[in-house]
Amino acid sequence: MGTREVFARNLRRLREKKKLSQEALAHEAGVDRTYISALERSVYAASIDMVEKLATVLEVEPATLLDPRSE
Repeated sequence: MGTREVFARNLRRLREKKKLSQEALAHEAGVDRTYISALERSVYAASIDMVEKLATVLEVEPATLLDPRSE
């Protein structure tokens, strides 16, 4: 599994754990909902700045979003 897929899996898992919809996460991160959807489907690769922004909203360290062992 590549880094983009790991990020997508962790993003969805952490978003659902916080009980946030894609729309709510997008709103808090200041991006469009379709962008969150595309990230979760591995259509787009997030910039390092976006990884940090999403991690802040999800209240985790940025590395957590990129950790293949993260459960």
